[in-house]
Amino acid sequence: MQRDNPPQPVGPGDRAGRPRGTRGTSRDDPSADEFAQPHAGGLVLRSSAFSDHAVIPDRYSFEGGNTSPPLEWADLPPGTRELALVCEDPDAPGGTFVHWVLAGISPETGGIAEGRPPEGAVVGRNGFGRRGWGGPRPPVGDQPHRYFFRLYASDRPLDLGPAPSADDLRAAVSGHELATGTLVGLFAR
Repeated sequence: MQRDNPPQPVGPGDRAGRPRGTRGTSRDDPSADEFAQPHAGGLVLRSSAFSDHAVIPDRYSFEGGNTSPPLEWADLPPGTRELALVCEDPDAPGGTFVHWVLAGISPETGGIAEGRPPEGAVVGRNGFGRRGWGGPRPPVGDQPHRYFFRLYASDRPLDLGPAPSADDLRAAVSGHELATGTLVGLFAR
């Protein structure tokens, strides 16, 4: 068989490319290319509890214990004066739902321990109307929702008051963002 059809070298134009287009643009989803590219500034955000684009364990969900997941980061840019974090679900039926807002995080910390914010952090309100972490709670039967954890490195203190919203945080960091890092977790019920 191989005598009749010998292997042929593959040239660059013959290789399969990755899928083109965008994912779910009707829901204002980011394109697939956004996930594949490193974020500007090279800030690395990860969790020991789940990998990027993997399922968030149930103990971090709203009904499974509602414990905030551990996070760690690396490669902060020089001049970082404050870190801030937002976790949001863009797949929520009523629009983007906020699960966590933290500001005032010292750049001297290397992460957030499971179940507690860093010392001195300003804890904001989530979409459940409470301060602190509000775990995943998508509608039963939905496809897995994506939970975007975004860490911002700011070149100045943000000076946010108590219980800031995600919009307050984004407005304060606008124009002062040195770098961002993103981690995406998935969850379904």
